[in-house]
Amino acid sequence: MKSITRQRFIIAMTALTALSLAAGCTSGDSQSGAKPQKIEKIGLLVQDMSNPFFSAMNKGAKQAAVKIGATENTQDAQLDLANQNNQIDTFIQQGVNLIIISAVDGSGIRPAIDRARQAGIIVIAVDTPAEGADAVIMTDAVQAGEKSCTYLFKEMGGKGNILLVDGTPIQTIRDRITGCRQAMRHFPEIKVVGHQSSKNDRASGLAVTTDMLTATPDVQGIFGMNDPSALGAVLAVTQAHKTGQVKVTGVDGSPEGVAELKRPGSPFIGTSTQNPAEMVRRAVQVAQDILRDKPPKKKTVLIPSELVTRDNVAQYKGW
Repeated sequence: MKSITRQRFIIAMTALTALSLAAGCTSGDSQSGAKPQKIEKIGLLVQDMSNPFFSAMNKGAKQAAVKIGATENTQDAQLDLANQNNQIDTFIQQGVNLIIISAVDGSGIRPAIDRARQAGIIVIAVDTPAEGADAVIMTDAVQAGEKSCTYLFKEMGGKGNILLVDGTPIQTIRDRITGCRQAMRHFPEIKVVGHQSSKNDRASGLAVTTDMLTATPDVQGIFGMNDPSALGAVLAVTQAHKTGQVKVTGVDGSPEGVAELKRPGSPFIGTSTQNPAEMVRRAVQVAQDILRDKPPKKKTVLIPSELVTRDNVAQYKGW
């Protein structure tokens, strides 16, 4: 009897082990649930609504939702990863079909994105990559940084000292700095004498540029990795009484950047464009293609950047 009982015990344990292994093989953070039949509810998550870039993104989301007969809800993370995690969980509870996200932290948001996809929600990242998303729609940020800096260096006469006003450590911002440094390869007499990170806004752009100009006043050019930080740098240049000595460029092609380009005598001379509204419109298109089993050939879709200067700003359509 004991041998029979032992045999039954071994068989039972073997079966439990097999079930456990099978469960392990069929579960995982990256697994997607059943996709919706139609996109009826869209949730947009932006980093910081105080930045006009994300206001334009919100506008594009509402336009795209109206076009396909869907409702749209935009949430502002205020540059806080915890907020964005909670907002995704709320969208899951609300039963949205599509989440479009400009991630505060592309890797830190991964668990929340996995939860959304397990609930059958399509997740499209915009502006910057987010791990686990079905696709990414973003500006060719390397190209944007390279175009902006190439123009800056040419306007400086191909030589001189520059400051880099960096930003929060997300992929798209790192790519712009990479693009700027690629441009430097063609201008060996350009030297970086200061490099600090802002919080992507005008106030912190002013603060870090003021610090760098105080430490190293011999500067002829400044690259701001977005228009708000670049416009903060413009104010720092003005306050330091260096308006005629320092040239500034940025990235965005924002309404504020356009207005500054039109202001006579401004140190701001150029900006490489982004199209935030188009990113979101394209994200909705890609999501619909995914529902039709026609995902993009490449997971990352790059939108080209153009250079706007005082010479062509009148022809620029803007956001």
